Amino acid sequence: MLKAIIIDDEPDNVKLLALQLKLYCPTVAVVAACTKSREGLVKIRELQPDILFLDIEMPVMNGFELLEEVSDIRFHVIFVTAYDKFAVKAFKYSALDYLLKPVDANELSIAVAKAGDGPAADERQLSMLKKQLHAGPKYLQDKIALPYQNGVAFTDLDNIIYCEASDNYTLFQLKDGSQHIAAKTLKSIQEILEERNFLRVHRQYLVNLEHIVKYVKGESAHLVMVNQKNIPVSRSQKDKLAERFGWL
Repeated sequence: MLKAIIIDDEPDNVKLLALQLKLYCPTVAVVAACTKSREGLVKIRELQPDILFLDIEMPVMNGFELLEEVSDIRFHVIFVTAYDKFAVKAFKYSALDYLLKPVDANELSIAVAKAGDGPAADERQLSMLKKQLHAGPKYLQDKIALPYQNGVAFTDLDNIIYCEASDNYTLFQLKDGSQHIAAKTLKSIQEILEERNFLRVHRQYLVNLEHIVKYVKGESAHLVMVNQKNIPVSRSQKDKLAERFGWL
């Protein structure tokens, strides 16, 4: 069984989540449910949970301040939040798990399954998320956290030449010639990077527009990237590419 602690200043939210875990996540045992952050901190230290379901905006001590008080985070953190669309993207940039209120039972089950196999939260992930949420929508990270089987890799966006779909995984080709495979679909990566200088030019490829060397027209239209990789451009995406550059 996975030991879980719930910390949320709204009693109704605590009760509902505890009930959902009982109904839909039989491998989870809620060992403490707290509506005060200080009480929650005590329970974390006392009970050493496997999973922490944590609200962010709370009186006295918010979720980030609470985690800063924990000297060594050995548990999986799942934020339970009512944040907006921008904040959801911030969670994705930092590769931290989150559930939107009201919590969907299927999403809850998926998050718990990931927590059972995944690593504990990384301090750098928490720092990335905190900066983005506090700075607001105008702030976008220049670094992305990419989850893989054994942990999280942190990569500068400028180092990414292109992303390539591989079933339910995405291959990241970096400028130094190395590659990284993330346990994310290309569609989910596109959602994270679409507001940066990246464009989905083909069902299999998402490219960094900064690293295009040339565009070759014709029946087999394609891009040549800085590493000399030819990336096909689908007909439906040619217009979007033209809009970005204006010279196609």
